[in-house]
Amino acid sequence: MASRADNIASNMSLANFSKATELKNRIWFTIGALIVFRFLSFVPLPGVNPLILSTLYDQTRGGILDLFNTFSGGSLERMSLIALGVMPYITASIVIQLAAALHPSLAALKKEGTAGRQKINQYTRYGTVFLCAIQGWFLASGLESYGAQSGLQAVVEPGLMFRVGAVVSLVGGTMFLLWLGEQITSRGIGNGVSLIIMAGIVAQFPSFTSNMFSGYSEGSIGAGIVIGFIAMVAILILIICFMERAQRRLLIQYPKRATQRGMMQADRSHLPLKLNTAGVIPPIFASSLLLLPLTISQFAGNSVDTESSFGSAIVTLNQYLAHGQPIYMGLYAIGIIFFCFFYTAIVFNPEETAENLKKNGGFIPGIRPGKRTEQYLDYVLTRITVIGAIYLTVVCVVPEYMIAQTGVPLFLGGTSLLIVVNVTVDTISQIQSHLLAHQYGDLIKKAKLKGRIR
Repeated sequence: MASRADNIASNMSLANFSKATELKNRIWFTIGALIVFRFLSFVPLPGVNPLILSTLYDQTRGGILDLFNTFSGGSLERMSLIALGVMPYITASIVIQLAAALHPSLAALKKEGTAGRQKINQYTRYGTVFLCAIQGWFLASGLESYGAQSGLQAVVEPGLMFRVGAVVSLVGGTMFLLWLGEQITSRGIGNGVSLIIMAGIVAQFPSFTSNMFSGYSEGSIGAGIVIGFIAMVAILILIICFMERAQRRLLIQYPKRATQRGMMQADRSHLPLKLNTAGVIPPIFASSLLLLPLTISQFAGNSVDTESSFGSAIVTLNQYLAHGQPIYMGLYAIGIIFFCFFYTAIVFNPEETAENLKKNGGFIPGIRPGKRTEQYLDYVLTRITVIGAIYLTVVCVVPEYMIAQTGVPLFLGGTSLLIVVNVTVDTISQIQSHLLAHQYGDLIKKAKLKGRIR
């Protein structure tokens, strides 16, 4: 009965979409902000030659640059003002979360409510500026020597002024994206930073689709490969949608309390534990660590002596860590599984949860409050994390295997597909919540009018 009522309410709310003026304004604001983001991705840094840069970037594909370029919507490839995207903010957020789990003073800030969260957000912004400045300086320095071995110069006038200007521009671009994301969150629909990342990933979908079908028309890509990729993406989307919404609900019992009629009533609730508590962090960390040596060697180019022991070690490492190699996929899977358990242990604290339940008088039926509840929560969380780690490994490794077997680059793989599906599902849920709130508001207004008429 409850699910049927929810479906009816959802259908009624969708029918009233045309009347929800505030929701439509929020959607239009979100679309406008994302258009601004796409425009900025085509504004190059001052002093950079875009044509030479495009030629040089094609020579260094396959490293961690491709991962960052995907998240920035091609901004890194064009070396635009927002080339760093929001990755420094994500990195700073992860570092602050790790520090909050290890440092007592930051852990105390998390328990102070809104004031503590504002303080942590402020530290995160400081860390973002710091990381942007460091990454911008090294990026500008790398641009000056980028392509020197091939006789091409991406920077028109190298020097200190170019580096300082590039750092200021990159820091300003990233901080503007954070401000734009905050505006989307408060005045638009969904999480602003997540929507910006998703917009960057989806923006590359038309070029990938056109390249794949162009290869099919030219005969370089078979019809079976095209059908297989479409079927694989559809199946992966269904798996992600199911697994991301799957959760283990633990029954929480509260002591009996006297009601107004003098009856004793026991309250019940549920503690939801997601199967994938770590989210998209494990594949991001695992792929970054594996692709970092490849990227460093690609930037080094001919400056590394391949005859030396260090140079031969770098070449051998690149061969083993290339996309599609068994060692690469094995280490990728191990990294995802490790970071799943590592990050889940940071995000969810069984000891703190058990203590909060004990303070509020709640308990799990059949489990004693306190230490036994903590052990039970840790036991359940470990079991469901195993399922979540297997799910993330399959979603991320299967596209890599398909790429290795067919030789067709699939940008919608692993982390990218997880982000797109998660953000889309979350945005749709928020739209439905706004529609239901609008519908209930209309019902309350009608009830008040009827009360006045009577």
